[in-house]
Amino acid sequence: MSSENKDEKKTITSWADKSGSFKRQVSSFRDAIEPNGKFAPEKGRYHLYVSLACPWAHRALIVRQLKGLEEYMDVSTVHPHMLEGGWHFVTPENASAKPAPVSEHSDDTFPAATADKLFGVGHLRELYFKAQPDYDARFTVPVVWDTKHNTIVNNESSEIIRFFNTAFNELLPQGDKKDLDLYPEELRKEIDELNEWVYNDINNGVYKSGFATTQGAYEAAVKPLAKALDKVEKLLSDGRKFLVGGRLTEADVRLYTTIVRYDPVYYVHFKCNFGLIRHDYPHLHKWLQRLYWNNPAFKDTTDFAHIKEHYFYSHKHINPNRIVPFGPNVDIEPLDTK
Repeated sequence: MSSENKDEKKTITSWADKSGSFKRQVSSFRDAIEPNGKFAPEKGRYHLYVSLACPWAHRALIVRQLKGLEEYMDVSTVHPHMLEGGWHFVTPENASAKPAPVSEHSDDTFPAATADKLFGVGHLRELYFKAQPDYDARFTVPVVWDTKHNTIVNNESSEIIRFFNTAFNELLPQGDKKDLDLYPEELRKEIDELNEWVYNDINNGVYKSGFATTQGAYEAAVKPLAKALDKVEKLLSDGRKFLVGGRLTEADVRLYTTIVRYDPVYYVHFKCNFGLIRHDYPHLHKWLQRLYWNNPAFKDTTDFAHIKEHYFYSHKHINPNRIVPFGPNVDIEPLDTK
């Protein structure tokens, strides 16, 4: 293997630094879709690349559906196995065939995984090199691609959901989706404050716990995670349906994509086993159930087969035999409406 290939493999599959702690990469492409800008809102101009397993990409899928952007922007979905080459797509030939069942753990096909609908490339990294030939960081999702300038607009989920929230409003028909504002002016300070600690201690906290390679690094991550979950539980204990302002905001979207993965994956795989959401956090559990069962944008974009397959199969350094657990018996418990 050449030194270049060794470096690429390290970039894709190495997660912890020399101290044993996980350090999340800063996203590289930070433009925005905005009226009268370089990347103006146009129907069919942009393409969204996602993994159904990835909580960061899941944010973008939820907001795309909440805002009614399905007809404005198509999606390509990577295969859940992230191996040495990074995220890969189903080949165009295999995409037109019936996928192998989930139980076969096939690298070639998987239900709901697609080909790259724009270029037919094999791996996500090829898109990054199209946009920037000397790109030398991780190849992450989500990615918003501009077909006019043939480049990546943005690969930072927190920014993508912000411009999805407003950028296409002038094109949308009158109705609830056009009117929906997930980041209203009067709630921004409260949303930003909540987002900060939820990101550091929960969204990223599960990864810092799971990818730690020393006991010290693990405990430095998992203890703040436990405290943060207790903090959310207390916040929701007054019976509120949403985190901020009595309405659905981006704060709910950002927390949901971690919490919905917690019991099936993070509890075991990332050693976050101090409590199950469904058994030990009743108010947080109720909040999760309401979002999942009452809003199609949350339920329709949550694919537990991709979620479990990706984490347990791809992270061989954590799960060397790549055994994907059979449970939980119920992905999301039914919502008791009494």
